[in-house]
Amino acid sequence: MPRWPVCPRSVEATVAQAGRRRAASPLLLVAVLVPLLVVCGRQAGLAAACRTIIDLAPNGAYGVADGDGRIVDACNPDQPLIPASVLKIATVSAALAILGPDYRFRTEFFLDDRDNLFVRGFGDPTLVSEEIAALSGELRQKGVRRIETLFIDTTAFALEHQVPGREDSDNPYDAPVGPLSVNFNAVPFIKEKTGRIASGESQTPVLPIMRELGQGRPAGSWRMNICAKGCDAEARMARYAGELLRAVLARQGVAVAAFGGIRPVPATARLVHIHESSQTLAGISRATLHHSSNFMANLLFLACGAKEFGYPATWAKAREAVHRQLARQLGNEAATAIVQVEGAGLSRDNRVTVRAMLRLLACFRPHIDLLNEERGVAVKTGTLTGVANLAGYLPDGRAFVILLNQPAHNRAAILARLVRLHGTRPPDAGGQTARHLLRPVAEK
Repeated sequence: MPRWPVCPRSVEATVAQAGRRRAASPLLLVAVLVPLLVVCGRQAGLAAACRTIIDLAPNGAYGVADGDGRIVDACNPDQPLIPASVLKIATVSAALAILGPDYRFRTEFFLDDRDNLFVRGFGDPTLVSEEIAALSGELRQKGVRRIETLFIDTTAFALEHQVPGREDSDNPYDAPVGPLSVNFNAVPFIKEKTGRIASGESQTPVLPIMRELGQGRPAGSWRMNICAKGCDAEARMARYAGELLRAVLARQGVAVAAFGGIRPVPATARLVHIHESSQTLAGISRATLHHSSNFMANLLFLACGAKEFGYPATWAKAREAVHRQLARQLGNEAATAIVQVEGAGLSRDNRVTVRAMLRLLACFRPHIDLLNEERGVAVKTGTLTGVANLAGYLPDGRAFVILLNQPAHNRAAILARLVRLHGTRPPDAGGQTARHLLRPVAEK
């Protein structure tokens, strides 16, 4: 009897047993053999595909799907692997559906009868210094001229913990998230050789938090996570927002006598202004994917949960909301294969499969312009220590996924092989491929 090395031994035994049944009819033998041969053929095809990358990916998976979402080439498509930042595609896909592309984040301002200002944030990820200047001008236009004490209301979030997978490093990508966060919770400053601290950007005034973070640091230019080396994240975020808002309001001619820290808006305070983010969710999503912003992705993730289940935002609400939305988009089987504990891909407890990601990319195709384009390939990268992934669309519009959970960083070489094999054909009839994606890609 011939052997099929890529077939499980249980399959071979079943075929042999069927052949030994002398009383079995030819039709019965055909009925047994045909399905088994189909299974073996499929496994042989997958094994052959794995052999094409085994030298580059001993612990990895990849897949390519046509414009209708049918897998045309794959290796280990159902192996759960750590996705890193390619998971941001799932977050953005869910957010666009739940919140809508025209959604704008809001920030509310209240005054009490003693001229105390209360600021209630709802997780706007775009509150950079320029946006703070704009909303400060809006407050002045509303007649606000003097503030006795500035307070931050943080009740819109009730996080069980900070971002899963986040570390207490200096790096901005480890910044915490909160309901009122400014400048991505990263502080730009310059420490001169004399020890003097200056702001790292013209639009941001010199703040006390800059001087504190600069202590013990060598001279140079810094953009530092506000919780470098650990801190009370909620208190530190409120402090940074309060210091920046107070300084920018002063530039607008609005005096703030004191900063009072965290305090909920009292029932007797009146709403004087609602600021809406200048960018819509579509623009925020593009920035999230282009810059692979962990900070922005997790605030989108939390906003999804709050939209579906109400404030305060929590990780549990976000996970349930995004999972339900992905189940609607992809079906239950594919959505279950995407295990998402946070929105950015920082946690090593996240998991995806190639098959589920290809299904996601089939649904994400109308938003292809939100991805970076590199030499004709629309792509999202994903990188952690021992993880190097890619997902996106080849020059002909076919979706592809590369998941490598291994020390060797060979994703670029694997992508080049996929482009040679699949990326130079005419676009699929079912694809919505833009002309600018049809350029060939050279191997690096």
